[in-house]
Amino acid sequence: MDSVKGLINNSFKEKEPWQIVTITTTTVLGAVWVWNFIHQDETLFERGRKKIFQLARYIPSIREKVERELNSLNDTFEKESLDRLKNVKFITKLPEQGLNDDQVMEHIKNLMQIGGYDWQSGKVSGTVYRHDQKLIELMANVYGLASYTNPLHPDVFPGVCKMEAEVVRISCRLFHGDDATCGTMTMGGTESILLACKAYRDYARDVKGIKHPEMVIPITAHSAFDKAGQFLKIKVRAVPVNPHSYTVSIDAMKRAITKNTIMLVGSTPNFPYGTCDNIEAISELGLKYNIPVHVDACLGGFLLCFMPDAGFPVASFDFKLPGVTSISADTHKYGYAPKGSSVILYREKKYRHYQYTITTDWPGGIYGSPTVSGSRAGGIIAACWAAMMYFGYDGYLSSTKKIIETTKYIETELRKMDGLFIFGTPGTSVIALGSHQFHIYLLSEGLTSRGWNLNALQFPSAIHLCVTHVHTQPGIADSFLDDIRNILAEIKNNTDESVKGRLALYGMSQKLPDRTVVSDLTKLFIDSMYFTPKEEEEKN
Repeated sequence: MDSVKGLINNSFKEKEPWQIVTITTTTVLGAVWVWNFIHQDETLFERGRKKIFQLARYIPSIREKVERELNSLNDTFEKESLDRLKNVKFITKLPEQGLNDDQVMEHIKNLMQIGGYDWQSGKVSGTVYRHDQKLIELMANVYGLASYTNPLHPDVFPGVCKMEAEVVRISCRLFHGDDATCGTMTMGGTESILLACKAYRDYARDVKGIKHPEMVIPITAHSAFDKAGQFLKIKVRAVPVNPHSYTVSIDAMKRAITKNTIMLVGSTPNFPYGTCDNIEAISELGLKYNIPVHVDACLGGFLLCFMPDAGFPVASFDFKLPGVTSISADTHKYGYAPKGSSVILYREKKYRHYQYTITTDWPGGIYGSPTVSGSRAGGIIAACWAAMMYFGYDGYLSSTKKIIETTKYIETELRKMDGLFIFGTPGTSVIALGSHQFHIYLLSEGLTSRGWNLNALQFPSAIHLCVTHVHTQPGIADSFLDDIRNILAEIKNNTDESVKGRLALYGMSQKLPDRTVVSDLTKLFIDSMYFTPKEEEEKN
């Protein structure tokens, strides 16, 4: 130590005080910068590669080529959008005279018949979870009665508020909450997830003093968590799944926990593969490190809570586990309420209080809102309540039994087919398929040509079927399985066939190292949904 001190003293003995201060400050700041530059989530190689591709787009020839390709794809997306609408005339300005009831209804009926997929006959994965004419009529009548109500005004519409409170309390009981368990209704699973993230961010800031919040989630967690991270400035630490079970790696989740972690997340099931994370292990992590645990049961929650009584044991995932502090579950999926309707539930009111948005000094008065929206559709709340009353416990139990039996039947038959494999073990109603022998998107193309619409997955390429009550109708599951058998036979006879169309683009996008290009593609696709032709094009 003496020799080091001597070396430092000799190095600075000829320096002025201001020089010593400047050199010391610069060295410290430089060291901090280097440390932060090296120690990031992405490796130096990954960041370097991204930077190279970003800089490459500034080269005129490359930029022009990228722009040409994007413009071409934009035209393709717009054409596809128009093709889906089958040359229906667009209305882009208000009619001079308002339409009468019959005219309005005629337009609506025509628009509802547009589309190439027969979802009413179970040709679509997920999307529509129940097709019951009596239920549709009931929902329409209920919504009509409550269509202009708004729970933002509880003094004007106390009945709507009562129905919301009852939906929340019923849901709390289904997920084994106690008298302290609480929550709110939301417009959908994304809002439920976003509100949970807001609650835990604000709770961690006030109670723990965390100023740079982070959440630890599986890579399979719904993209709504990433959206919440972007909206709320929460760093997302996504951890891998186990290679065989496709459930989150608990060891990886434990390693990702830091002093800034505000919440841990598990899915029951996750959207891509339909597998259920080990919530009991995540709950134990939450208790050990005093971190709230959110369970995303948006997709399968209203199956899981009925599965035990339907004869299908499930691992504990809800408020039975002491570490679970919140659950999101969509009533507009297997609760069979109209879109969009969901619940976000908390173990204690202290968390729900941080979900609220309160403004105390506004000239318009003291303003308090429980969810993202101020005004909310009372009709949706009433329809959700009505759906719960319509089915009752026995109705949901019967539906759950049919759906899980159908899922297990399809899974069993698929596992017998040469060339296919199933990702992990389906936890509820989602079956994800892959292949080591051919590109799985070829199977998806074959199914599309036969009128089926399945979800395409990436990293790795896969497809999945989300089984709904519609698929439990006689003959649908066997029709699906027969079509797959026939397509597999065709693929074996045409080994040189390659993926075409949009799925080829989807597959290609996975190989692009510059993900900003993929982002640009996605923006163009979303733009196409709002595309309306110019007036002169319509006349032609």
